[in-house]
Amino acid sequence: MGVNDVEAAVAAAFREEWGQVVATLIRVTGDWDLAEECAQDAFAQALDRWRRDGVPRRPGAWLTTTARNRALDVLRREAVGAQKLREAAVLARDEGPYDPDDEDDSGVRDDRLRLIFTCCHPALPIEARVALTLRTLAGLTTPEIARAFLVPEATMAQRLVRAKRKIRNAGIPYRVPPAHLLPERTTGVLGVVYLLFNEGYAATSGADLVRTNLCAEAIRLARVLARLMPDEPEVLGLLALLVLHDARRDTRVDAAGELVTLEDQDRTAWDRAAIDEGAALLETALRRGRVGPYQIQAAIAACHTTAATAEETDWADIAALYGELARFVPSAVVRLNRAVAVGMSEGEEAGLALVEELEQEGDLSGYHLLPATRADLLRRMGRAHEAAEGYARALELVENDAERRFLEKRLAECRSA
Repeated sequence: MGVNDVEAAVAAAFREEWGQVVATLIRVTGDWDLAEECAQDAFAQALDRWRRDGVPRRPGAWLTTTARNRALDVLRREAVGAQKLREAAVLARDEGPYDPDDEDDSGVRDDRLRLIFTCCHPALPIEARVALTLRTLAGLTTPEIARAFLVPEATMAQRLVRAKRKIRNAGIPYRVPPAHLLPERTTGVLGVVYLLFNEGYAATSGADLVRTNLCAEAIRLARVLARLMPDEPEVLGLLALLVLHDARRDTRVDAAGELVTLEDQDRTAWDRAAIDEGAALLETALRRGRVGPYQIQAAIAACHTTAATAEETDWADIAALYGELARFVPSAVVRLNRAVAVGMSEGEEAGLALVEELEQEGDLSGYHLLPATRADLLRRMGRAHEAAEGYARALELVENDAERRFLEKRLAECRSA
Protein backbone atom coordinates (compact mmCIF):
# COMPACT_ATOMS: atom_id res chain seq x y z
CA MET A 1 0.00 0.00 0.00
CA GLY A 2 1.06 3.57 -0.56
CA VAL A 3 2.14 5.81 2.31
CA ASN A 4 -1.00 7.90 2.05
CA ASP A 5 -3.24 4.81 2.05
CA VAL A 6 -1.60 3.44 5.18
CA GLU A 7 -1.75 6.79 6.96
CA ALA A 8 -5.45 7.06 6.11
CA ALA A 9 -6.08 3.52 7.39
CA VAL A 10 -4.24 4.21 10.65
CA ALA A 11 -6.09 7.52 11.08
CA ALA A 12 -9.43 5.75 10.56
CA ALA A 13 -8.44 3.02 13.02
CA PHE A 14 -7.43 5.68 15.55
CA ARG A 15 -10.86 7.33 15.33
CA GLU A 16 -12.69 4.03 15.68
CA GLU A 17 -10.45 1.94 17.93
CA TRP A 18 -8.49 4.23 20.27
CA GLY A 19 -11.03 4.21 23.09
CA GLN A 20 -11.52 0.45 22.83
CA VAL A 21 -7.77 -0.30 22.92
CA VAL A 22 -7.15 2.00 25.89
CA ALA A 23 -10.20 0.70 27.74
CA THR A 24 -9.06 -2.91 27.38
CA LEU A 25 -5.51 -2.13 28.53
CA ILE A 26 -6.74 -0.18 31.56
CA ARG A 27 -8.85 -3.18 32.53
CA VAL A 28 -6.00 -5.66 32.36
CA THR A 29 -3.19 -3.45 33.72
CA GLY A 30 -4.98 -1.02 36.01
CA ASP A 31 -2.46 1.60 34.88
CA TRP A 32 -3.90 4.51 32.88
CA ASP A 33 -0.58 5.99 31.82
CA LEU A 34 0.80 2.63 30.72
CA ALA A 35 -2.37 1.93 28.76
CA GLU A 36 -2.11 5.20 26.85
CA GLU A 37 1.62 4.78 26.24
CA CYS A 38 1.22 1.27 24.85
CA ALA A 39 -1.76 2.24 22.73
CA GLN A 40 0.26 5.08 21.20
CA ASP A 41 3.11 2.67 20.52
CA ALA A 42 0.72 0.23 18.78
CA PHE A 43 -0.55 2.91 16.42
CA ALA A 44 3.02 3.99 15.69
CA GLN A 45 3.94 0.39 14.85
CA ALA A 46 0.90 0.13 12.59
CA LEU A 47 2.29 2.84 10.33
CA ASP A 48 5.32 0.69 9.58
CA ARG A 49 3.90 -2.83 9.77
CA TRP A 50 0.75 -2.18 7.76
CA ARG A 51 2.79 -0.61 4.98
CA ARG A 52 4.84 -3.80 4.81
CA ASP A 53 2.20 -6.47 5.54
CA GLY A 54 -1.03 -4.72 4.53
CA VAL A 55 -3.92 -3.51 6.70
CA PRO A 56 -5.19 -6.42 8.82
CA ARG A 57 -8.74 -7.64 8.37
CA ARG A 58 -9.58 -6.54 11.90
CA PRO A 59 -7.47 -3.51 12.80
CA GLY A 60 -8.86 -3.24 16.33
CA ALA A 61 -7.81 -6.78 17.26
CA TRP A 62 -4.33 -6.22 15.76
CA LEU A 63 -3.87 -2.95 17.66
CA THR A 64 -5.09 -4.39 20.95
CA THR A 65 -2.84 -7.44 20.67
CA THR A 66 0.16 -5.26 19.81
CA ALA A 67 -0.55 -2.85 22.67
CA ARG A 68 -1.12 -5.71 25.10
CA ASN A 69 2.18 -7.34 24.16
CA ARG A 70 3.95 -4.01 24.60
CA ALA A 71 2.41 -3.62 28.06
CA LEU A 72 3.52 -7.15 28.96
CA ASP A 73 7.10 -6.35 27.94
CA VAL A 74 7.09 -3.17 30.04
CA LEU A 75 5.71 -4.95 33.09
CA ARG A 76 8.22 -7.78 32.78
CA ARG A 77 11.11 -5.31 32.67
CA GLU A 78 9.74 -3.44 35.66
CA ALA A 79 8.64 -6.55 37.60
CA VAL A 80 10.63 -5.89 40.75
CA GLY A 81 7.88 -6.85 43.16
CA ALA A 82 5.04 -9.30 43.55
CA GLN A 83 2.40 -6.82 42.44
CA LYS A 84 4.10 -6.16 39.10
CA LEU A 85 4.56 -9.90 38.61
CA ARG A 86 0.86 -10.46 39.21
CA GLU A 87 0.01 -7.75 36.68
CA ALA A 88 2.28 -9.38 34.12
CA ALA A 89 0.63 -12.74 34.80
CA VAL A 90 -2.80 -11.26 34.09
CA LEU A 91 -1.60 -10.08 30.69
CA ALA A 92 0.28 -13.27 29.87
CA ARG A 93 -2.46 -15.76 30.72
CA ASP A 94 -4.12 -15.26 27.33
CA GLU A 95 -1.55 -16.92 25.08
CA GLY A 96 -3.42 -16.60 21.78
CA PRO A 97 -3.91 -13.39 19.79
CA TYR A 98 -6.51 -11.02 21.16
CA ASP A 99 -9.93 -11.60 19.58
CA PRO A 100 -12.98 -9.61 20.76
CA ASP A 101 -15.30 -12.31 19.41
CA ASP A 102 -13.84 -14.78 21.93
CA GLU A 103 -15.44 -12.82 24.76
CA ASP A 104 -19.03 -12.94 25.85
CA ASP A 105 -21.54 -10.25 24.99
CA SER A 106 -20.23 -7.90 27.67
CA GLY A 107 -16.55 -8.11 26.49
CA VAL A 108 -14.95 -5.16 24.80
CA ARG A 109 -18.17 -3.20 24.75
CA ASP A 110 -18.17 -3.37 28.54
CA ASP A 111 -14.56 -2.19 28.63
CA ARG A 112 -15.43 0.99 26.79
CA LEU A 113 -18.55 1.49 28.89
CA ARG A 114 -16.50 1.01 32.07
CA LEU A 115 -14.07 3.64 30.84
CA ILE A 116 -16.83 6.17 30.12
CA PHE A 117 -18.35 5.74 33.57
CA THR A 118 -14.95 5.90 35.27
CA CYS A 119 -13.97 9.10 33.44
CA CYS A 120 -17.30 10.63 34.44
CA HIS A 121 -17.32 9.53 38.08
CA PRO A 122 -19.07 12.13 40.28
CA ALA A 123 -16.03 12.29 42.60
CA LEU A 124 -14.15 14.11 39.83
CA PRO A 125 -14.68 17.81 39.09
CA ILE A 126 -16.73 18.39 35.95
CA GLU A 127 -13.81 19.96 34.04
CA ALA A 128 -11.67 16.91 34.87
CA ARG A 129 -14.39 14.56 33.62
CA VAL A 130 -14.55 16.31 30.28
CA ALA A 131 -10.76 16.44 29.89
CA LEU A 132 -10.25 12.80 30.88
CA THR A 133 -13.02 11.67 28.53
CA LEU A 134 -11.40 13.52 25.65
CA ARG A 135 -7.97 12.11 26.49
CA THR A 136 -8.80 8.46 27.05
CA LEU A 137 -11.85 7.86 24.87
CA ALA A 138 -11.35 10.33 22.04
CA GLY A 139 -7.55 10.21 21.96
CA LEU A 140 -7.04 13.99 21.89
CA THR A 141 -3.59 15.12 22.99
CA THR A 142 -3.07 17.35 26.01
CA PRO A 143 -2.22 20.40 23.82
CA GLU A 144 -5.38 19.80 21.75
CA ILE A 145 -7.57 19.66 24.84
CA ALA A 146 -5.88 22.73 26.29
CA ARG A 147 -6.50 24.68 23.08
CA ALA A 148 -10.10 23.54 22.95
CA PHE A 149 -10.80 24.94 26.41
CA LEU A 150 -8.48 27.92 26.14
CA VAL A 151 -6.22 27.05 29.08
CA PRO A 152 -2.43 26.71 29.16
CA GLU A 153 -1.08 23.28 28.27
CA ALA A 154 0.56 22.96 31.70
CA THR A 155 -2.78 23.64 33.38
CA MET A 156 -4.52 20.94 31.36
CA ALA A 157 -1.67 18.49 31.98
CA GLN A 158 -2.01 19.02 35.73
CA ARG A 159 -5.78 18.62 35.47
CA LEU A 160 -5.33 15.23 33.82
CA VAL A 161 -2.67 14.13 36.31
CA ARG A 162 -4.89 15.08 39.25
CA ALA A 163 -7.86 13.24 37.77
CA LYS A 164 -5.89 10.02 37.31
CA ARG A 165 -4.40 10.37 40.79
CA LYS A 166 -7.88 10.85 42.23
CA ILE A 167 -9.09 7.68 40.54
CA ARG A 168 -6.11 5.74 41.90
CA ASN A 169 -6.00 7.16 45.43
CA ALA A 170 -9.77 7.17 45.99
CA GLY A 171 -10.07 3.65 44.67
CA ILE A 172 -12.70 4.64 42.10
CA PRO A 173 -13.80 1.30 40.62
CA TYR A 174 -13.26 0.64 36.92
CA ARG A 175 -16.74 -0.67 36.25
CA VAL A 176 -20.25 0.09 35.21
CA PRO A 177 -22.10 1.07 38.39
CA PRO A 178 -24.64 -1.35 39.91
CA ALA A 179 -28.20 -1.24 38.63
CA HIS A 180 -29.57 0.95 41.43
CA LEU A 181 -26.94 3.65 40.67
CA LEU A 182 -27.07 3.41 36.89
CA PRO A 183 -29.81 6.02 36.23
CA GLU A 184 -28.12 8.79 38.21
CA ARG A 185 -24.65 7.93 36.87
CA THR A 186 -25.89 7.69 33.28
CA THR A 187 -27.23 11.22 33.65
CA GLY A 188 -23.75 12.40 34.60
CA VAL A 189 -22.14 10.68 31.63
CA LEU A 190 -24.66 12.18 29.22
CA GLY A 191 -24.11 15.57 30.84
CA VAL A 192 -20.38 15.44 30.06
CA VAL A 193 -21.01 14.61 26.40
CA TYR A 194 -23.66 17.33 26.17
CA LEU A 195 -21.34 19.89 27.76
CA LEU A 196 -18.59 18.91 25.34
CA PHE A 197 -20.89 19.42 22.35
CA ASN A 198 -22.19 22.74 23.64
CA GLU A 199 -18.66 24.09 24.01
CA GLY A 200 -18.00 23.12 20.42
CA TYR A 201 -21.31 24.36 19.04
CA ALA A 202 -21.33 27.75 20.75
CA ALA A 203 -17.93 28.43 22.27
CA THR A 204 -18.10 30.47 25.44
CA SER A 205 -15.04 32.48 24.47
CA GLY A 206 -12.37 32.84 21.82
CA ALA A 207 -12.32 33.75 18.15
CA ASP A 208 -14.54 31.00 16.71
CA LEU A 209 -18.22 30.48 17.38
CA VAL A 210 -18.10 26.82 16.32
CA ARG A 211 -15.32 24.35 17.16
CA THR A 212 -15.97 21.53 14.74
CA ASN A 213 -13.58 19.07 16.38
CA LEU A 214 -15.38 19.21 19.73
CA CYS A 215 -18.79 18.75 18.08
CA ALA A 216 -17.50 15.73 16.15
CA GLU A 217 -15.98 14.11 19.25
CA ALA A 218 -19.17 14.61 21.27
CA ILE A 219 -21.29 13.04 18.54
CA ARG A 220 -18.85 10.14 18.24
CA LEU A 221 -19.01 9.51 21.99
CA ALA A 222 -22.81 9.73 21.89
CA ARG A 223 -22.84 7.11 19.13
CA VAL A 224 -20.64 4.86 21.27
CA LEU A 225 -23.07 5.21 24.16
CA ALA A 226 -26.04 4.52 21.87
CA ARG A 227 -24.39 1.28 20.69
CA LEU A 228 -23.55 0.26 24.24
CA MET A 229 -26.91 1.24 25.77
CA PRO A 230 -29.46 0.87 22.93
CA ASP A 231 -32.43 0.54 25.28
CA GLU A 232 -31.80 3.79 27.16
CA PRO A 233 -34.15 6.41 25.63
CA GLU A 234 -32.21 9.38 26.98
CA VAL A 235 -29.03 8.13 25.30
CA LEU A 236 -30.90 8.02 21.99
CA GLY A 237 -32.46 11.38 22.81
CA LEU A 238 -29.05 12.96 23.37
CA LEU A 239 -27.69 11.56 20.12
CA ALA A 240 -30.78 12.82 18.27
CA LEU A 241 -30.33 16.27 19.81
CA LEU A 242 -26.67 16.51 18.83
CA VAL A 243 -27.24 15.26 15.29
CA LEU A 244 -30.14 17.68 14.72
CA HIS A 245 -28.12 20.63 15.97
CA ASP A 246 -25.08 19.59 13.97
CA ALA A 247 -27.18 19.47 10.80
CA ARG A 248 -27.27 23.30 10.92
CA ARG A 249 -23.62 23.80 11.89
CA ASP A 250 -22.25 25.00 8.56
CA THR A 251 -24.90 27.70 8.21
CA ARG A 252 -24.41 29.26 11.64
CA VAL A 253 -21.56 31.43 10.40
CA ASP A 254 -20.99 32.95 6.97
CA ALA A 255 -17.87 32.79 4.82
CA ALA A 256 -16.32 35.62 6.84
CA GLY A 257 -16.96 33.84 10.15
CA GLU A 258 -19.83 36.13 11.15
CA LEU A 259 -22.76 34.75 13.14
CA VAL A 260 -25.97 34.03 11.20
CA THR A 261 -29.18 33.85 13.25
CA LEU A 262 -31.51 30.86 12.94
CA GLU A 263 -34.16 32.79 11.04
CA ASP A 264 -31.59 34.01 8.48
CA GLN A 265 -29.83 30.69 7.88
CA ASP A 266 -29.97 29.05 4.45
CA ARG A 267 -32.20 26.08 5.16
CA THR A 268 -31.43 24.50 1.81
CA ALA A 269 -27.85 24.08 3.04
CA TRP A 270 -28.86 22.13 6.14
CA ASP A 271 -27.82 18.47 6.20
CA ARG A 272 -31.07 16.69 5.34
CA ALA A 273 -29.60 13.21 5.93
CA ALA A 274 -28.59 14.25 9.47
CA ILE A 275 -32.05 15.74 10.08
CA ASP A 276 -33.71 12.50 8.95
CA GLU A 277 -31.38 10.48 11.19
CA GLY A 278 -32.08 12.71 14.17
CA ALA A 279 -35.83 12.49 13.66
CA ALA A 280 -35.65 8.69 13.42
CA LEU A 281 -33.54 8.47 16.60
CA LEU A 282 -36.01 10.70 18.44
CA GLU A 283 -38.96 8.59 17.30
CA THR A 284 -37.22 5.44 18.51
CA ALA A 285 -36.45 7.05 21.88
CA LEU A 286 -40.02 8.27 22.36
CA ARG A 287 -41.39 4.80 21.64
CA ARG A 288 -39.57 3.59 24.78
CA GLY A 289 -42.19 5.48 26.79
CA ARG A 290 -39.76 7.14 29.23
CA VAL A 291 -39.51 10.79 28.25
CA GLY A 292 -36.58 12.81 29.58
CA PRO A 293 -34.95 16.22 29.08
CA TYR A 294 -32.72 15.23 26.15
CA GLN A 295 -35.67 13.84 24.23
CA ILE A 296 -37.61 17.06 24.84
CA GLN A 297 -34.67 19.18 23.65
CA ALA A 298 -34.38 16.96 20.58
CA ALA A 299 -38.08 17.54 19.90
CA ILE A 300 -37.47 21.30 20.09
CA ALA A 301 -34.55 20.98 17.67
CA ALA A 302 -36.76 18.91 15.36
CA CYS A 303 -39.37 21.71 15.34
CA HIS A 304 -36.72 24.05 13.98
CA THR A 305 -35.06 21.72 11.50
CA THR A 306 -38.29 20.39 9.96
CA ALA A 307 -39.77 23.86 9.31
CA ALA A 308 -39.34 24.70 5.63
CA THR A 309 -39.08 28.42 6.42
CA ALA A 310 -38.54 30.48 9.53
CA GLU A 311 -42.14 31.72 9.29
CA GLU A 312 -43.46 28.15 9.39
CA THR A 313 -41.76 27.37 12.71
CA ASP A 314 -44.30 26.14 15.26
CA TRP A 315 -43.30 28.49 18.07
CA ALA A 316 -46.36 27.59 20.16
CA ASP A 317 -45.28 23.95 20.18
CA ILE A 318 -41.73 25.00 21.06
CA ALA A 319 -43.00 27.14 23.96
CA ALA A 320 -45.00 24.17 25.25
CA LEU A 321 -41.97 21.90 24.98
CA TYR A 322 -39.84 24.37 26.94
CA GLY A 323 -42.54 24.42 29.59
CA GLU A 324 -42.31 20.64 29.79
CA LEU A 325 -38.51 20.80 29.86
CA ALA A 326 -38.67 23.16 32.84
CA ARG A 327 -40.24 20.33 34.86
CA PHE A 328 -37.08 18.28 34.37
CA VAL A 329 -34.56 21.14 34.31
CA PRO A 330 -35.95 24.05 36.37
CA SER A 331 -33.24 26.48 35.30
CA ALA A 332 -33.39 30.16 34.45
CA VAL A 333 -31.80 29.46 31.05
CA VAL A 334 -34.66 27.13 30.11
CA ARG A 335 -37.14 29.80 31.17
CA LEU A 336 -35.29 32.37 29.07
CA ASN A 337 -35.56 30.11 26.02
CA ARG A 338 -39.26 29.68 26.72
CA ALA A 339 -39.60 33.48 26.91
CA VAL A 340 -38.19 33.71 23.37
CA ALA A 341 -40.67 31.08 22.12
CA VAL A 342 -43.57 32.82 23.86
CA GLY A 343 -42.49 36.13 22.35
CA MET A 344 -42.54 34.58 18.89
CA SER A 345 -45.86 32.77 19.35
CA GLU A 346 -47.90 35.12 21.56
CA GLY A 347 -46.28 38.46 20.81
CA GLU A 348 -43.24 40.39 21.97
CA GLU A 349 -45.03 41.90 24.98
CA ALA A 350 -45.72 38.45 26.42
CA GLY A 351 -42.13 37.40 25.93
CA LEU A 352 -40.80 40.64 27.38
CA ALA A 353 -42.86 40.16 30.53
CA LEU A 354 -41.19 36.79 31.12
CA VAL A 355 -37.75 38.30 30.51
CA GLU A 356 -38.45 41.04 33.05
CA GLU A 357 -39.35 38.40 35.62
CA LEU A 358 -35.96 36.78 35.10
CA GLU A 359 -34.22 40.15 35.39
CA GLN A 360 -35.88 40.80 38.73
CA GLU A 361 -34.84 37.38 40.07
CA GLY A 362 -31.21 38.05 39.19
CA ASP A 363 -30.11 34.47 38.51
CA LEU A 364 -28.89 35.42 35.02
CA SER A 365 -27.34 38.77 35.91
CA GLY A 366 -24.01 37.85 34.31
CA TYR A 367 -25.45 36.02 31.30
CA HIS A 368 -25.11 38.05 28.10
CA LEU A 369 -28.09 36.40 26.40
CA LEU A 370 -30.52 37.84 28.96
CA PRO A 371 -30.03 41.50 27.92
CA ALA A 372 -29.55 40.37 24.31
CA THR A 373 -32.96 38.64 24.36
CA ARG A 374 -34.61 41.70 25.89
CA ALA A 375 -32.96 43.85 23.23
CA ASP A 376 -34.14 41.61 20.39
CA LEU A 377 -37.75 41.68 21.59
CA LEU A 378 -37.62 45.48 21.91
CA ARG A 379 -36.06 45.76 18.44
CA ARG A 380 -38.90 43.74 16.95
CA MET A 381 -41.36 46.08 18.71
CA GLY A 382 -39.74 49.12 17.14
CA ARG A 383 -38.34 50.43 20.44
CA ALA A 384 -34.83 50.97 19.07
CA HIS A 385 -33.52 53.23 21.83
CA GLU A 386 -34.35 50.74 24.59
CA ALA A 387 -33.06 47.89 22.44
CA ALA A 388 -29.73 49.71 22.06
CA GLU A 389 -29.38 49.82 25.85
CA GLY A 390 -29.90 46.05 25.99
CA TYR A 391 -27.33 45.34 23.30
CA ALA A 392 -24.82 47.61 25.03
CA ARG A 393 -25.31 45.68 28.26
CA ALA A 394 -24.90 42.35 26.44
CA LEU A 395 -21.63 43.58 24.95
CA GLU A 396 -20.27 44.16 28.44
CA LEU A 397 -20.81 40.47 29.24
CA VAL A 398 -20.11 38.54 26.01
CA GLU A 399 -16.76 36.73 25.62
CA ASN A 400 -17.02 35.10 22.19
CA ASP A 401 -15.66 37.27 19.38
CA ALA A 402 -18.23 36.23 16.75
CA GLU A 403 -21.12 36.96 19.10
CA ARG A 404 -19.51 40.27 20.03
CA ARG A 405 -19.37 41.38 16.41
CA PHE A 406 -23.00 40.38 15.92
CA LEU A 407 -24.11 42.39 18.96
CA GLU A 408 -22.08 45.38 17.81
CA LYS A 409 -23.85 45.22 14.45
CA ARG A 410 -27.27 45.11 16.11
CA LEU A 411 -26.32 47.98 18.40
CA ALA A 412 -25.24 50.11 15.44
CA GLU A 413 -28.52 49.35 13.63
CA CYS A 414 -30.59 50.40 16.64
CA ARG A 415 -28.62 53.58 17.18
CA SER A 416 -28.93 54.56 13.53
CA ALA A 417 -32.67 53.87 13.68
